[in-house]
Amino acid sequence: MSIRRFTLAFLAALSLFAPAFTLAADFQRQLWVTNAYGDDVHVFEVGTWKLLKTIKVGPNPHGISATADGKTVHIALENFGGKEGELLWLDAVTGETKGRVKVGPKPNENECTPDGKWIYVPCEDGQYWVVDGEHQKVAAKIDTGGRPHNTMISADGKRMYLSPMGAPKKVTIVDVTAGHKVIGEIPFDNSVRPPAITKDEKLFFQNIDGLVGFQVADIGSRKVIKTVAEKPDEDKKDVQTRSHGLCVRPDQKEIWSCNVEHETLHIHEMTSGNYDEVKRLKMPGRIYWVTFTPDSKWGFVSVRSKQQVAVIDCQTKEIVKLLDAGKEPKRTQVIDVPK
Repeated sequence: MSIRRFTLAFLAALSLFAPAFTLAADFQRQLWVTNAYGDDVHVFEVGTWKLLKTIKVGPNPHGISATADGKTVHIALENFGGKEGELLWLDAVTGETKGRVKVGPKPNENECTPDGKWIYVPCEDGQYWVVDGEHQKVAAKIDTGGRPHNTMISADGKRMYLSPMGAPKKVTIVDVTAGHKVIGEIPFDNSVRPPAITKDEKLFFQNIDGLVGFQVADIGSRKVIKTVAEKPDEDKKDVQTRSHGLCVRPDQKEIWSCNVEHETLHIHEMTSGNYDEVKRLKMPGRIYWVTFTPDSKWGFVSVRSKQQVAVIDCQTKEIVKLLDAGKEPKRTQVIDVPK
């Protein structure tokens, strides 16, 4: 082979790897964990599982959301001893607090639009507080009744799905771009708990009270189309439990559901539409909430009773690491933080 041809071949081969090198140099993939009965957030490096920092934020951090550029993180403080909650803006790189605003009592899982312009904060007063992220002030309130608890956003950032616990037994759909207008509701068979959504925004999933498992709703028709019940293991059949933690894997191939008191993670396939259980993973304690890395390589489950977060290999479906977090780790968020 001539020197010229060798050089061209070498450069062509190098170009195949260049994007990976560029990405690795641009950001650090991190796992952020809120510790709801403490006053801090733990931040780990994904892959090495090194604890990068512990950030003191204030009393009872619960909810967490982040902008798509990985620069800003929002933390909701429940503040158990007070009448008001708070929403904080953190610089993801430095961990410094860049802003804060008072919101309703005991805020839970907030969510933001990809650009951070709007943050929805569910509060105990029966309302979702809509916060203007640019001006850091409350802009509106949406009354859903019940106890607002969870928030989910569509992949394009145009619609928010509000899941309040209690009497409503429904999910409220809001058009963010139309002045936070309520545009629909999805009724479920019981009080709604943690939700999940497909990337194409066709299906919506809900853990509900009284069901170990989840319900599947068609968003277009606003109707439940399937109920997936998970049978307990023989040695757990007399133990009362509930499901509290649900997430669709980013590659849309599986949905994972947390069985709290049975200390079991149920993994279901999604490709057939039957949601068959493909793995039942025993966990080291009571579990809540689940999330993934964007590449569907790792899953994370909060093991509150052990004050840890379990790192699960999505291919082998086995726990590879238990990360020691703070007091009562709850919500987790994977954030690609710029270097």
